[in-house]
Amino acid sequence: MKFIDEAKIYVKAGDGGRGCVSFRREKFVPRGGPDGGDGGHGGDVIIRASLSRRTLLDFKFRQHHIAKHGGHGEGSKRTGRDSDNVEIVVPVGTVVRDAQSGELLSDLTTDGVVFVVAKGGMGGRGNARFATATRQTPRFAQPGIPGEERWITLELKLLADVGIIGLPNVGKSTFISRVSAARPKIADYPFTTLVPHLGVVQYGDKESFVIADIPGLIEGAHDGLGMGMQFLRHVERTSVLLHIIDISAESHQDAWHDYEMINRELELFSPAMLKKRQVVAIGKLDLPTTREGMQKDIDTFAEKGVKLLAFSAATGEGVPEVLRELITLIPPHLPSVDEEGGAALPEDGPS
Repeated sequence: MKFIDEAKIYVKAGDGGRGCVSFRREKFVPRGGPDGGDGGHGGDVIIRASLSRRTLLDFKFRQHHIAKHGGHGEGSKRTGRDSDNVEIVVPVGTVVRDAQSGELLSDLTTDGVVFVVAKGGMGGRGNARFATATRQTPRFAQPGIPGEERWITLELKLLADVGIIGLPNVGKSTFISRVSAARPKIADYPFTTLVPHLGVVQYGDKESFVIADIPGLIEGAHDGLGMGMQFLRHVERTSVLLHIIDISAESHQDAWHDYEMINRELELFSPAMLKKRQVVAIGKLDLPTTREGMQKDIDTFAEKGVKLLAFSAATGEGVPEVLRELITLIPPHLPSVDEEGGAALPEDGPS
């Protein structure tokens, strides 16, 4: 399964129509003046963000987006027709860059926001525009101005309040399926999650937040290992991180080592990532080996100034405490959510 979160496309706006060279020719008017009209405007190429789109997969099959040219001017001072714009619809959270220079052109974070990525050319002026007292019969007109063209890259970054991070197979997908209506693929092998999943967690009467199941990170992710560059790009957009650690016997890993390694990958990708607030929690509390060894890790983390929670997504034990901790860290700008994908939580708290 290919991780489609980046696309490279070519955009070309329409050229402006050329101005017309024409002279008035009517009966009883043997020497009519110039009456050539202006050319029409070429169409723009516009990018619009929409919640109806989820991926950039469409652009894998259609790379060229070209607007039509403006109509040419005509006699009797008739202006050429303006061409229609070409609209490219992308998911909310798409970043637009110039493919050659890497320059950031637009960051489309709101539903319905539009950005003109290639401006159509203006129409050329007809010869009627150039008539003066000393030049009464101009026999020239302007050509239309060419429309802008460029190659651009589209990068999709998820927009979520909480991002779940951790090594592969620590239970991230199980957690998001527990607290929301999202149903990611779950199996007992690494990299089950190849694309991020979004879920809506509702608590109280009208409060909610969006949680993202980020695919597992491995050492070297900042260099692209294990598709790490694509995965880390999504972490940038989250406000809070839920860092899940697996200490069960089957993981054969040291908890503090895993914690430091993931944070090191975040820092190497972007130092600003370490400034994100984290809730750190041990998963798979339903396994006997996890319960037996967790107190030692809780003490180790406490000595280093890190609060360590524990939960079982399978049984629900400890999940309300984890969600309450997340809710206290999420910025208070959350709208009410009433949509498919949300899961209402009990009135006495999240679960």
